[in-house]
Amino acid sequence: MASTLKNENKENTIEQSGPGDLGKRAGEVYKILTKKYPSPKSLLDYSNPFELLVATILAAQCTDERVNKVTPDLFKRFPGPEQLAKAGLEEIEAIIRSTGFFHQKAKSIRKTSQALVDSFHGVVPQSIDDLASLPGVGRKTANVVAGNCFGIPAIMVDTHFKRVVGRLGLSTAQLPDKIESEIRDLVPENIQTNFTMVINFHGRYCCKARKPLCPGCDIRGLCPYPDKTL
Repeated sequence: MASTLKNENKENTIEQSGPGDLGKRAGEVYKILTKKYPSPKSLLDYSNPFELLVATILAAQCTDERVNKVTPDLFKRFPGPEQLAKAGLEEIEAIIRSTGFFHQKAKSIRKTSQALVDSFHGVVPQSIDDLASLPGVGRKTANVVAGNCFGIPAIMVDTHFKRVVGRLGLSTAQLPDKIESEIRDLVPENIQTNFTMVINFHGRYCCKARKPLCPGCDIRGLCPYPDKTL
């Protein structure tokens, strides 16, 4: 079940910068990281917006690899919101148990499916606000689906993104909504989704939480983080 949907708003150039030096730094970071990660894609397997929506909910406090192991069985049994909305909680829980917090996740994905059927005729909406109105769907998940499936400019604030933009000094905020707002002001719409993806990849593979790999970091010269490793 490989990812088949394309993100339409990926560009490799910043046409304009945001306010002051921060916008310039964001632009330079982006130019460097797009060379290292030229085609970043979601690490969750999906073939349509509904599958990515459910997979992203399941990925909370769980690895993408683990989610990818359970979703083939889940979507084989419940291929769309109509089927998942009518499913028994125990049956859902048995499939997703290994993702952790399976009681709450089972309730969330069933309620989300019911809302899709009741309010959106079984179709995943494209707008971030409509997506965020679904039960169990916050702005991060809404941005993930909107950016990856519909080409909507999206800032996906997960732990990796928050850590890297904080260390780079691009945002000093702690709340995800505030971080999203500040980065939107710095980064032009045409590259917002791709900017998020390359920052996320950099956080996963280089700017790690406990011990960032600063000596081999491609953007070390642009980073003011005071606790760089030697």
